[in-house]
Amino acid sequence: MSFILKSEDEYEDLLGLWSDLEAGLAMVLSHPQKVQEFELRIRQYDRWMQNLIQYDTDVALYLLFQLASHSPVGYSASHALVCAVLSHLVAAEFQLPQTERNSLVRAALTMNIAITALQDQLANQREQPTPEQRAALREHESRGAELLAQLGIRSRLWLQTVRQHHHQQAPDTPNYSLTLDQRLAQMLGLVDRYAAMISPRQSREGRSAAESARHILDNDNVPNRRVGQALLRVVGLFPPGTFVQLDDGTQGVVLRRGSQHNRPDVAILISDKGQLLRPPGLHTGTSAGPAIGTALPAARVQEHLNHHLILQLGAQRQPAQDGPIRNR
Repeated sequence: MSFILKSEDEYEDLLGLWSDLEAGLAMVLSHPQKVQEFELRIRQYDRWMQNLIQYDTDVALYLLFQLASHSPVGYSASHALVCAVLSHLVAAEFQLPQTERNSLVRAALTMNIAITALQDQLANQREQPTPEQRAALREHESRGAELLAQLGIRSRLWLQTVRQHHHQQAPDTPNYSLTLDQRLAQMLGLVDRYAAMISPRQSREGRSAAESARHILDNDNVPNRRVGQALLRVVGLFPPGTFVQLDDGTQGVVLRRGSQHNRPDVAILISDKGQLLRPPGLHTGTSAGPAIGTALPAARVQEHLNHHLILQLGAQRQPAQDGPIRNR
């Protein structure tokens, strides 16, 4: 059994560490001028995040996708953290040098620093953005880069990635023609859109992760398709923490990625007759039986879930990992 899931207390400790990280990031993004040694604080949060991921990436993704898809409260910090984790995984998939990886992930943590309060407001706003809000959204890349420079960020690659993360290259642009900062901005922009699509707003439900992935892969932009394929490889078509319906009518939540992106391990939560299963069952991606029929938006699965019990099913499929969890 995985170290972090030996007991419910350890699960709560892990959940608390992720929550503390998100809360600390929210404070820094909301009041950056009040933070001493801003760059050092972001580097500390980056290390904290990596430390939590390294013990069990599937559990990290499970908690993050639950966080991203269930509530718009504190959207900006939650979104930044999800984007940073996905950027970290994509950087590893592309085997980026450490300097490039650091710039990409730290840009993910800070890309929306100029509109933190506005992002939180829009996530809870049913009405369409006002002209003033739209103007702030249009300007947030350049304003964010300027604010980061004022806060002491000297990395040109970090700043340029923030400044360009919504810039779209021409559809037929070959990847080799992009500058380094343009390539990182393309990666961050795609991760940003993917994470935004799965997150709910008061004005709409979040899309399922599978629907979001297909939308990303259908993009005609050549560099985006390449990044989208890498993202799919590292998180799967049905990432941990996302809800699915199997073709026998049962419903569940994905626990662990499988060797094939469409064959993950699933905790079966609801029977084909709509009854909550206690305890849940485990359907492994390598076993015979029903396949995943469709992904479900989180809003469709309304039952109260015991996530510790669910994750223990997944831990049965994961070798033990030794070592303490450090959060600083």
